Amino acid sequence: MGFRASACLLALVTCALGLAHGQGVREHTRTSPRGTTVSESQAVDLTLTVTEAATRPVQTWVRTAGRIDPAGKIITAYLDEPDAGLVKAGQRARVFPVESRSSMYQARVARVVSEKGRTRVDVALLAPGRDNVRSYVIEIVTERGEMLSVANEAIIEEGDARVVYIQREAGRYEPQVITTGIQGELYTQVLDGLHEGDQVVTFGSFFIDSEFKLKGAAQATP
Repeated sequence: MGFRASACLLALVTCALGLAHGQGVREHTRTSPRGTTVSESQAVDLTLTVTEAATRPVQTWVRTAGRIDPAGKIITAYLDEPDAGLVKAGQRARVFPVESRSSMYQARVARVVSEKGRTRVDVALLAPGRDNVRSYVIEIVTERGEMLSVANEAIIEEGDARVVYIQREAGRYEPQVITTGIQGELYTQVLDGLHEGDQVVTFGSFFIDSEFKLKGAAQATP
């Protein structure tokens, strides 16, 4: 994006946020039901990306830390609820030395054991870890199920409301308030407000939102 385009875009966002201060998303949706339009050249400048609301696996990662055994194969950590209830033997994990996240090692959950009011998790490295390192950060991948979901980047939070922008046709986008459930690492469950196959703005949703508010504020000005 050139300097002039970047400056214009920054001015647009700043103006939009100023004019729209204090106006809720539901009010915008009510007063301007047809949403906003974005030209093809603007979409290119913004690298606008649209993806489907679809039923897909939603994953959350349980993060903890533990110590490796003298043999350098098993890392043991302890979890409390609700995280403990999500972890099961066989789940994928990745581990990092506490002092260096640049060194990542693949692992799997070997055992999950209730022990003295806590849950002990043993994670087995799939390859030798780093020499002379005893403490590791652990990230365990847990599958929460197949759910109607959208990319996390698509969701705009305004107060208690969560909003996405739906592409109704090429260049035209409408705000839609949604009800969400489980927030995963990449996708968030949608309980209400979207249908399978709806085309939702992911990258660029902030700028679409700013454009929409700018136009809504301009229409409301006497």
